Amino acid sequence: MNWADVEKSFSRAVALSFSKKKMMLTFPVLVLCGILVVFCRAVAFEASDWIAMSLAFLPILLSSGVLLALGVLLIRIHIHEVKQLHLGFRRLIAGSVDLIMGTSYLAIPPILAYLLLWIALGLFFLLREIPGIGDFFSVVLAFGPFLLIFGSLLLCLFNLGLLFFVAPAAAFQPFKRTSLAKRVVGLFQGRILSSISLFLLALAPILLVVGLLTLSALLANASPEKPLSIAMSWFFTMVPFAAVLTPAVIFFFNFAAESYQLLHPKTSP
Repeated sequence: MNWADVEKSFSRAVALSFSKKKMMLTFPVLVLCGILVVFCRAVAFEASDWIAMSLAFLPILLSSGVLLALGVLLIRIHIHEVKQLHLGFRRLIAGSVDLIMGTSYLAIPPILAYLLLWIALGLFFLLREIPGIGDFFSVVLAFGPFLLIFGSLLLCLFNLGLLFFVAPAAAFQPFKRTSLAKRVVGLFQGRILSSISLFLLALAPILLVVGLLTLSALLANASPEKPLSIAMSWFFTMVPFAAVLTPAVIFFFNFAAESYQLLHPKTSP
């Protein structure tokens, strides 16, 4: 793998990020994930600190399973587009059901791990509310919330890694749990720096677009007072948010497929 190959793959991933078929498939999924985020934010608006903190990460982890299934479909479409082959929606979905069901289970362990962190965080809040000695626990165990939130952020980063490395590994070859794990681990054997660099390169457009959209939303925020009004304003802001983010998400999975072939040049779908 050299820089010319990376640049060629990057340009092809960008060119195929505005495919009508991919956008029709990606936009509704992003809206669905956005509805989940809006719902959790609305529930957490007047909730306790423990509930609000947990609902900040839960929709991200729940959306990962849906995005993983989406990624497998987008990569399969990308493979056919690169080869200039036609693939209908019905045939695509019918031929990917087993693959989607087989890969979606990978999003469950991070959710279970997060629930354990959430319970541990709840125990900390419970100890802090004990009369008389609650302040003592708040001081002595001050590192607890920090470590638990740090662990939650690591789980979110781990899920992004799953989307980038697992989706193409599952889409390019027949799904088997043991062989899938071996293929993903094989990406990092002697290629750790290359794998991380390609992952960050694929993630850069999403971070840029999300940063600009978030800044625009904060500057345009009218700050309604009623929780229902806030939730509705978040929902109607989320729809164009998802529309603008759609090409960046498609590029992420396109480049994931290209990166998999760069790291495994002998792999053929």
